Amino acid sequence: MTIIDKTSAASAPQDDAAAGGPLLEVRDLHVEFATRGGVVKAVNGVNYSVAAGETLAVLGESGSGKSVTAQAIMGILDMPPGRIPKGEILFRGQDMLAMSNEERRQIRGRKIAMIFQDALSSLNPVLTVGYQLGEMYRVHLGLSKKEAKARAIELMDRVHIPASKERVNDYPHQFSGGMRQRIMIAMALALEPDLIIADEPTTALDVTVQAQVMDLLAELQREFNMGLILITHDLGVVADVADKIAVMYAGRIVETAPVHEIYKRPAHPYTRGLLDSIPRLDQKGQELYAIKGLPPNLLHVPSGCAFNPRCPRAQDICRTELPPLHAVTEQDGTELPGRGSACHFWKDTIHG
Repeated sequence: MTIIDKTSAASAPQDDAAAGGPLLEVRDLHVEFATRGGVVKAVNGVNYSVAAGETLAVLGESGSGKSVTAQAIMGILDMPPGRIPKGEILFRGQDMLAMSNEERRQIRGRKIAMIFQDALSSLNPVLTVGYQLGEMYRVHLGLSKKEAKARAIELMDRVHIPASKERVNDYPHQFSGGMRQRIMIAMALALEPDLIIADEPTTALDVTVQAQVMDLLAELQREFNMGLILITHDLGVVADVADKIAVMYAGRIVETAPVHEIYKRPAHPYTRGLLDSIPRLDQKGQELYAIKGLPPNLLHVPSGCAFNPRCPRAQDICRTELPPLHAVTEQDGTELPGRGSACHFWKDTIHG
């Protein structure tokens, strides 16, 4: 793949990200939407970070705030009705929320790119995929149509689309769902960003194609040392890809952990429920577990812990006091690195 000269890209201050610190850091982020029924608090104090070459998986059911957080990072929220009343989004140490629209446009695509979950609706049906891939180079690098098309073919080769020289002139509907998703990955990769946000990249794909897409993302990340934020509701698709996990519920992060730790010993009842709902080969013929109830209406979030109406461990304190994100420890008090749980009774969950 042709390497892009980034010397003309928008400059950003070089800080500890270059020395192994966070590439992106989200601090106490709040996002809300004004509706006729009231104010929907979609994101409530989210904190997470991702370094170069690291994969953060953000998990949770629909409506948990995963995608809204990603849209806030990208600067593509509809504002109004959306509003960010509080928080910081630091990219290489610079708060993007304090930038002008033009400064954020210079980062979007070049430095941070996003893969959307519905490739068919994200691609323009009346333009060839080659034209749409080449547009990144024409707009951002000023290449000619011929040069941009050549780059588009290179991109299609890079994401393993067969017969790219012929298929570059095809339209989105002429590709399968998995191939369209590869095209979306190619568009995100075009300008070799430092960070990619993949929002449900395997939605509506069969299991075999899901694995192919995840393997491709992991391959490209290793090659370009990109940070990757992987948004999903399915713990099953991230086990071999993610380095760490943040679990969201009702706009808050309720658990954080290194990826393999969370599978072995979840420290929040909600995470336990998500894990128990994954189909297992050793449980053929058994009824699949499902968390009782539904996620809360964000106009009327339950007091205390938002998960308490669905939680099998809920007690009186859970209905009145909002639990902070506790540092998770071993039984002897040794702190477990990277582990946190927003549960009053996390010890019973992880050690019980």
